[in-house]
Amino acid sequence: MGLARSHVRVLLGRDDGWTDGRSHRTPSDDEELLAELRQEIAQLPSYGYRRACALVNRQRMARGAPRVNAKRVYRVMAGASLLLPKAPRRRQSARTHEGRVAVSRSDLRWCSDGLEIKCDSGQTVTATFAKDCCDREVMAWRAWEGKGLPGEPVREMLIEAVERRFGAVEAVPMAHALEFLSDNGGAYIAADTRALARALGLKPINTPVCSPQSNGMAESFVNTFKRDYVARMDRRDARTVLHSSLKMRSPREFRRQQAALADQALYSE
Repeated sequence: MGLARSHVRVLLGRDDGWTDGRSHRTPSDDEELLAELRQEIAQLPSYGYRRACALVNRQRMARGAPRVNAKRVYRVMAGASLLLPKAPRRRQSARTHEGRVAVSRSDLRWCSDGLEIKCDSGQTVTATFAKDCCDREVMAWRAWEGKGLPGEPVREMLIEAVERRFGAVEAVPMAHALEFLSDNGGAYIAADTRALARALGLKPINTPVCSPQSNGMAESFVNTFKRDYVARMDRRDARTVLHSSLKMRSPREFRRQQAALADQALYSE
């Protein structure tokens, strides 16, 4: 019959009043958790259950409340139809990628990439950034109106990133073997850019041609930025985009700053 003897013996030994306790284990405060989740993703509907769980736990830790489990967040969001649809499966590249972009500690490898934002007016805003492959901090960035990625903004960005991480120094300390990973864009492989990178104590490295996964951390940041922010921003013209996305702040940082400015204006009145 396909039943284990031990299980049959357990079934025979149960009394008539036995109930399955597993069917009554749903926590009683799911409504409170659901309210917290709705508040966190109200203006960020592209956030999945893991991100929502991290945001809720961050708020709970701040007020000394117990953390919640990601599986519980998944169950609660699934019951409220708040889960995101599964992303379509992408076509796999013929080039196998067995390397690892992430590193074990900060200031071992930085990565960079460029992105374009199309405006409703037909204008284009181009941006680039420098990001640490361990702590994921975007240390420096540049954004301007126009197509293409010139070398000068990239070089200015590298100088600012070094100053932000190591202070007002002429180069990265010799104790740091710091790599600067990018694709093969003209701004990155330009002789002036590579010379400046070496002068700053960086080791410029480039991904293989037609292998974006080799710079996967930067590519992932571009996709996340476009999905969570650019897709919801006012893109009427380049001036509006540059004003609203200045310094490439995260959506929450941008809203916090806007709220602070509104409070300041109200207080001054």
